[in-house]
Amino acid sequence: MDREQFIKAMKAGTYVAAGSEMHLYMHEMSQRALRYTAEINNSYHTPEELRRIFSELIGKKVDGTFGLFPPFSTDFGQNISLGKRVFINSGCCFQDQGGIEIGDDVLIGQQTVIATLNHDPDPEKRGGMLPAAVKIGNKVWIGAHVTILPGVTVGDGAVIGAGAVVTKDVPENAVVAGVPAKVLKKYGGNNR
Repeated sequence: MDREQFIKAMKAGTYVAAGSEMHLYMHEMSQRALRYTAEINNSYHTPEELRRIFSELIGKKVDGTFGLFPPFSTDFGQNISLGKRVFINSGCCFQDQGGIEIGDDVLIGQQTVIATLNHDPDPEKRGGMLPAAVKIGNKVWIGAHVTILPGVTVGDGAVIGAGAVVTKDVPENAVVAGVPAKVLKKYGGNNR
């Protein structure tokens, strides 16, 4: 199995059985991600150096406007896509095997968790996993300590309040908060 085959299977929502070739590949790639995140997290780096290391981690060049405050963790790294002017604050954790797509002008608050895998609900198969991508639109603001669960799409211009657990899609230009997150209000993209 290689990266391209794995990502294609993840996009198709292919079930990952515990102990399967895909599962073993995930573990192999997690070791790669740990090497890069250790480099990011264990000493000071200039913004330019962080962009270089992050680009190597995700396997594609990030825009020169990308910003990151470590520490950062991911257990795969190679299924993250970033737009321009994305800022990831400290302590964020991305479980990106299923795919994380982040648009332009996105602010991600401290200690945000983005998950793209669910374990099998059957206790006899609990080690198996179901992937589902997370998509974050343009001009989204994600507050601190937010958790975004697999399969969620966050619409353009949305705001996710601190501490929210996002279990379903967020409409564009909506403000959501709570556990589980609910729409508190909607606004026009240019209104204050």
